[in-house]
Amino acid sequence: MLGTVNRSLLGLAGLVLVCTGGAVLAAGAGLSVPSWWPWSGQHDVLLSDADRTRWRDEGWWWPVVIAVLALLVLLALWWLLAQLRRARLAEVLVDTGDGEGALLRGRALENVMTGEAESLEGVSHARVMLTGRGRSAPQARVLLQLEPHAAPAETVSRLADEAVAHARESAGLSSLPTEARLRVSKHRAQRVT
Repeated sequence: MLGTVNRSLLGLAGLVLVCTGGAVLAAGAGLSVPSWWPWSGQHDVLLSDADRTRWRDEGWWWPVVIAVLALLVLLALWWLLAQLRRARLAEVLVDTGDGEGALLRGRALENVMTGEAESLEGVSHARVMLTGRGRSAPQARVLLQLEPHAAPAETVSRLADEAVAHARESAGLSSLPTEARLRVSKHRAQRVT
């Protein structure tokens, strides 16, 4: 969701800036502009003295200005905190059967899954990151660097049957949704003599 909000805000800000800049540039360049155009001459200003002081004496003006600015500050703070939020899952809740549960460090589970994924045949490098909304519902993102001779279908099948299954069973999870991304190591062409 955060990616959608970021793209929407950037698109909206860009559209406003391009439209405003285009209008000012067209007027400043002396192009013929329609009669309804906000700036029609080279010597027009963005805000005249009358426009800037029009609402100053009204009783509702300053509360509205302060409320809008406060809302903008709150939205900016929300956006900043959302950017700083950690995408990585710090802990996983392990069901111990006594009703209490235990906390397993997310990095520890990531390291074990990474080691097991790197031990698979045809994998030269692996990286695992646990994400998710809560400690009891983790999700895994796995990046596998495959060697040139590796069979992708077999590697993904073994990843699901071994590394992911072992992690799911050891943490006592009912499911561990996993997204696997595969890359092939670059290699030189081999000469046949």
